Amino acid sequence: MPETPLDETRPGRTRPDETAPDRSAHAVSPSSLAAAREVRAVFSRLRRRLRDSTDTRGLTPSQTSVIGWLDKQGPASVATLAARERVRHQSMAATVGVLEERGLVERRPDPDDGRSRLISLTADGRGLLEDRRRAGEEWLTRTLDDHCTEDERRAVLAAMAVLARVTEL
Repeated sequence: MPETPLDETRPGRTRPDETAPDRSAHAVSPSSLAAAREVRAVFSRLRRRLRDSTDTRGLTPSQTSVIGWLDKQGPASVATLAARERVRHQSMAATVGVLEERGLVERRPDPDDGRSRLISLTADGRGLLEDRRRAGEEWLTRTLDDHCTEDERRAVLAAMAVLARVTEL
């Protein structure tokens, strides 16, 4: 299959005057398409339900995303956070400012560059995330226990194993 030149101004896109690659050479099964759509839709609804089941303490989704990322990845600069969230540096600086005012993050000198500062979670920030995760897990545990049979819960575990394998590909 011939390669289509990429439009360097729009990463991952072909040039407007070129045709896109023919993906029909590898047809997918109807069950793969249905499963992909269903997984995406169900995970989206589940994510909303988990988010709704927890106390956000007035945090915006962007603020929550930043503290979650810092928890997983560790300290980062405002520039790194802005790039990760795909927002302007000024917008991220404002987001970090609110989180700092609330005592959820703190700024410390970058040990590799004394002119730069790194943003990291405080104990209160970690506590907020742990509380949210625990509340979401408790809601989901109760829901599965109250509304699903043992066989259904085992089917969920089996499906999760398959999805975990898919994420590793």
